[in-house]
Amino acid sequence: MINRRSFLQKSVVAGATLGIASCAPSALRLAEKQLNIQYSSRYLPKLRISLDRVVKETVGLRPYRTIGPRIEKETLGSKTLVHNYGHGGSGWSLSWGSAELATNLVDSSWASKISLVSSATDAMVLPPSSARKVAVIGCGVIGLTTARALQRRGYEVTIYTREMAPDITSSKATGTWSPAHRLIDSNKVNDNFFQQFKQMHQTSFLSFQNLLGLGNLVVWTDSYDVRQEAASPPHGDLPTNEKYSFMQVLPKPKRLADKEHPFRAPVVYRRTSMVFNIPSLLKLYTDDFLRFGGTVKVQEFKRLEDLDALPETCIVNCTGIGAKRLTDDPHLMPIAGQLAFVIPQQEVNYRIATRGAYTINRKDGIVVGGTHKMGSWETTPSREDTERMVLSIKEVADEMYT
Repeated sequence: MINRRSFLQKSVVAGATLGIASCAPSALRLAEKQLNIQYSSRYLPKLRISLDRVVKETVGLRPYRTIGPRIEKETLGSKTLVHNYGHGGSGWSLSWGSAELATNLVDSSWASKISLVSSATDAMVLPPSSARKVAVIGCGVIGLTTARALQRRGYEVTIYTREMAPDITSSKATGTWSPAHRLIDSNKVNDNFFQQFKQMHQTSFLSFQNLLGLGNLVVWTDSYDVRQEAASPPHGDLPTNEKYSFMQVLPKPKRLADKEHPFRAPVVYRRTSMVFNIPSLLKLYTDDFLRFGGTVKVQEFKRLEDLDALPETCIVNCTGIGAKRLTDDPHLMPIAGQLAFVIPQQEVNYRIATRGAYTINRKDGIVVGGTHKMGSWETTPSREDTERMVLSIKEVADEMYT
């Protein structure tokens, strides 16, 4: 006896098979194409970019130090001076790790003072937390994170600064995870730098992971490198050997097939990274600093000797490029980087990088950059640079498949 349900099921399958055969292969190819478009990276919202959508231009001076960041302490009269500056284009990325290293130096300074006191008296008397006062010079991302790291260790902190956001250099940064960008002359790398860099990298990366999910302070984003020819993905200023394998915390860049992207270019790489929404983070850091008892005082220092008038006996110098005038550091120089801010598109959640220009999708705008003027102190935006960068991105965006 034939099972009625089984017979019907087989009939339906057979009919479907005949139907598919009658429309194959053209219908199947069309369906496959539609699925590829819908579920691949070709389905990206198109970037609207033009010169008339530029609403702001800025130039920031990155504090590039040829031998790497200066994180060390010295004696200044009766005071201890800890230096924490010279991070080049990696200040945001390495900020929390650098702050921890500077705070460790402050701790060691207090430990030395306690040791001296204990050796001169029969009983060692530890100073109360409220008496452990530290001055931080500078209110950029390095100064703010250092101040917060000190507060977490129980110090009473006052920030002295000439300017605050949005007038500081940290407000004019791109805001991406780039821990080895314009950080050091690759010929000057040594073991001391390596150890410091490794600690900064690991601490900072974890710190930013802890900020993910708290609104849009830190977000993941895909970046598309659109090129005319194949090339090795950028690695920053450091070697690519096994010693630096700890830097491999992100997915490896992938070269995409034509159907995997919407760009009309022979070579496209996709990589994933973090973007920092700078205005929001600077506000958070400042608010947290004040909420935990910190004080901000507007004051300018032109010489190291001017610091001697401060009431604090321990001072952390986080002045960025301002350290050039303050310390006359022969290894420190500016790198001028210009940004153009285009009206934001909330639906655009990806970056584009092409020859001479790149974009970063932030809440305060589509940031367009691409200049690195070594040794330049010029802070007036160049319209010519803005036009070149914007038009370079526009050429790529206009040719995107839609």
